[in-house]
Amino acid sequence: MPVWCCRCSLAGHFRNYGDTETEGEIYNSLVQYFGDNLGRKVKAMPLVEETSLLEDSSVTLPVVVIGNGPSGICLSYMLSGYRPYLSSEAIHPNTILQSKLQEARHLSLVDQDLEYLSEGLEGRSTNPVAVLFDTLLHPDADFGKDYPSVLHWKLEQHHYIPHLVLGKGPPGGAWHNMEGSMLTISFGNWMELPGLKFKDWVTSKRRNLKGDRVLPEEVARYYKHYVKVMGLQKNFRENTYITSVSRLYRDREEDGGQDGAIPAQHLQMEKSKFIKRNWEIRGYQRVADGSHVPFGLFAENVVLATGTSDSPARLEVEGEDSPFVFHSLPEFGAAVSKGKLRGKADPVLIVGSGLTAADAVLCAYNNNIPVIHAFRRRVTDPSLIFKQLPKKLYPEYHKVYHMMCTQSPSADSSPLPAYTSFPEHRVRSFTSDMKCVLQSVSGLKRIFKLSAAAVLIGSHPSLSFLKEQGCYLGHNSGHPITCKGNPVEIDAYTYECVKEAHLFALGPLVGDNFVRFLKGGALGVTHCLAARQKKKHLFVERGGGDGVA
Repeated sequence: MPVWCCRCSLAGHFRNYGDTETEGEIYNSLVQYFGDNLGRKVKAMPLVEETSLLEDSSVTLPVVVIGNGPSGICLSYMLSGYRPYLSSEAIHPNTILQSKLQEARHLSLVDQDLEYLSEGLEGRSTNPVAVLFDTLLHPDADFGKDYPSVLHWKLEQHHYIPHLVLGKGPPGGAWHNMEGSMLTISFGNWMELPGLKFKDWVTSKRRNLKGDRVLPEEVARYYKHYVKVMGLQKNFRENTYITSVSRLYRDREEDGGQDGAIPAQHLQMEKSKFIKRNWEIRGYQRVADGSHVPFGLFAENVVLATGTSDSPARLEVEGEDSPFVFHSLPEFGAAVSKGKLRGKADPVLIVGSGLTAADAVLCAYNNNIPVIHAFRRRVTDPSLIFKQLPKKLYPEYHKVYHMMCTQSPSADSSPLPAYTSFPEHRVRSFTSDMKCVLQSVSGLKRIFKLSAAAVLIGSHPSLSFLKEQGCYLGHNSGHPITCKGNPVEIDAYTYECVKEAHLFALGPLVGDNFVRFLKGGALGVTHCLAARQKKKHLFVERGGGDGVA
């Protein structure tokens, strides 16, 4: 598959670009290429300057993906025509699933009944397609098995669905924000994307691979390399920031004709006369000289793959803005690596019971910095993330969990020198003299002198480009979207938002934090869009349309 860049051509459709040309012109050529592949007559580019009239642009992209992390990358892979089939000699350990797969082994997974295949499967995701896809890619992974995938992939270019993936940074999303961290994570096979084994890639990059831990920056490089080696680069745009995503309205009487936008004043007069159709995406791209180039484009479908790491969650207590209180792991890790906390008698306070808080505990503990670890849950809480991680693959996290369970102080004792666990405790306040007040569930208060504090209790997505900040999309309308408490409500098998047609959501936005599960969202979306495309083509072939796919 040809790969596009600013200084090469794509199958004869792109010319060489000089430094003086604008990103808008590059987009124009990109859409011209997409249009040619669709057999369309393209009159104008969908990216327009803010001062341009919407009526001047008639091109609408089939799909725009907002977010270029592993969710967006995997979706681009499948929209580019890569299709998963049951391997000829594969035998899945789940005999019932194996029998179902055999019934239609000539069809790709995208063309099969996902609800039928998902029925009866259990896993560590609430989304059935995520469990299905993970079961096929990593059979019995939760039992510590390392069975090969039962799928093999074929590139079927006639299934290509034109799309753009927009991200703030390079492909890989939030993983690039962790570059340079001293902390490592377990990988197994779980962070890899289809078609390129992560372990093989890591081995090829390092002469000596010891243990099963890698740096987050290696994961980030893997995702960036994946986009290149799979030929997906022409679908990705970096340094893009979205400011609004909104519906366009069309006149019902003209719905079968031109795509002219309806003036806002007409909507005020008789909104019931119009129907919602297509999306308008506006934002800006930061270019090499630091300036911002505004853009606008149109899409039939929008996929939200933004993750949830945009805004760190806060305790909302007095003194939380003190300079010794950190709200991100990179900040805390940087303070440790620079030696600012080493050798101090006062402990650091780590707040939170997730993997990020556990990473901070390990960071401090391994650097001989005393730790006070406070969290609101009971150590027996079944929803704790540690209970979802096999000990074999995540021994260090289970070490933290063991300490959480066994190293709690009694009511009248002093903290242990290395690590002390305070389950079912809340931070009531921080003071200017670097003290904090902890309160137990029974109401007992303790005051500690600190050298630093790290509040690592999760993060929230930023959906400010949607109406109501996207709150209307959640299970609990009117409340902010969160991964656990209020994820985006989607159709279980298509990942389309229940409350907004032609808007899809993937990954942490729908409750899937692990890479191994977010890949199922790409399958669900591709399955849905491919089925609609096939239906549209049949409609055109039978004379029911104007010949435009």
